[in-house]
Amino acid sequence: MDSILVIEDNEDVNHMLAESLMDEGYNTQSAFTGIEGLNKIKDFNFDLILLDIMLPYKSGDEILKEIRKFSDVPVIIISAKDMIGTKIDFLRLGADDYITKPFDLGEVVARIESNLRRFRKQINEAKVFKYKGILLDDSAKRVCVNGVEIELTAKEYMILEMLIKHQGKVFTKANLYESIWQEEYLGDDNAVKTHVSNLRNKLHKVDCDEKYIETVWGLGYRLYKE
Repeated sequence: MDSILVIEDNEDVNHMLAESLMDEGYNTQSAFTGIEGLNKIKDFNFDLILLDIMLPYKSGDEILKEIRKFSDVPVIIISAKDMIGTKIDFLRLGADDYITKPFDLGEVVARIESNLRRFRKQINEAKVFKYKGILLDDSAKRVCVNGVEIELTAKEYMILEMLIKHQGKVFTKANLYESIWQEEYLGDDNAVKTHVSNLRNKLHKVDCDEKYIETVWGLGYRLYKE
């Protein structure tokens, strides 16, 4: 289920958008000030953000600049400002789309679907895989967590790659060992356990509030369900 954050200080508009998007099947959260919105973005991995321009404490352009320092999440501006110069400025700042108030809810949903579809296509074409705060670039063999690159050994990378490319699947220690070490698994799981532990520690150092790799007792490992 895609998650969307609505940052809009008008409570009626915010609730209308949030409720309509929930009816469409989206997991939706609301923020009513710029600071509240930015804090939620830093604490939660959203798939798309609806952003008003005129907000208390932090304006829409300030929030957009902050977002683009650490995330390429799609951002759609929703504003009563309909001047072409304003639209161009926000698109140049990194907004993906711009909707003018008053708006039609059907158009908002269609624009959201279009932007999510385009973003997924870009990720797939770039061979970038996403899970919570992790972005794994399979072309460059790079891993970033919340925008911070982490250094992994070859085997740590391969373990994470297997887990993130097959989210939800449980890999036994034998699966991991034989796939990564390319040797017959003879029951000694110390190598796998050590590498998984090191991988967990590296993820935890960057994002101590999130759990990524789950131990399924008696079976093996998988990513925690989002």
